Amino acid sequence: MNRDTRTALMDLAEHTVRSRGFDGFSYADLAEAIGIRKASIHYHFPTKAKLSEALIERYQTSLQQGLTEIDAAHASAGARLKALIALYRGALHDGQTVCLCVAFSTCRESLSDTVIARVGAVRAMVLQWITATFELGQRDGSVSAILGPADEAQATLAMLEGAHLAARTEEDLAVFDAATRLLRARCQ
Repeated sequence: MNRDTRTALMDLAEHTVRSRGFDGFSYADLAEAIGIRKASIHYHFPTKAKLSEALIERYQTSLQQGLTEIDAAHASAGARLKALIALYRGALHDGQTVCLCVAFSTCRESLSDTVIARVGAVRAMVLQWITATFELGQRDGSVSAILGPADEAQATLAMLEGAHLAARTEEDLAVFDAATRLLRARCQ
């Protein structure tokens, strides 16, 4: 097995978790879709728990990179928040998937303590970034009516995650767009 097989397994597993949930697939499903033996998956990921650890680790790295790119591309807090909303919207893939943290959160009982902690760490990272962005918004005036950066961050992340669930339920991006409309309107 080579690294390409490992990446293919992770890509398929992530898409499946994001579209059907962590409990919505087995190693047999992955093996059939990739065209390998189930035992070959165990070479890369001895357990489903190890696979989920690899998925959340990769997701955290990717999300951190995305936030860094938003910071580099946009000087104002308002533009950064709009870019964050666009990032979350893109993760919906026309209402067919949700972000990995939301997907994992919906099946918490099936996850290892390690993955639960890692999901918490990813959420904390995003909350810290959103808080800093609202602090910037207070300074640069590009976001209206900021009551408190930390509270705004909590509300924003909850809104984005809830909008993911609602849009996925309806399989309709318009649901996400409606849920995020007020925040977008506050951003200049």
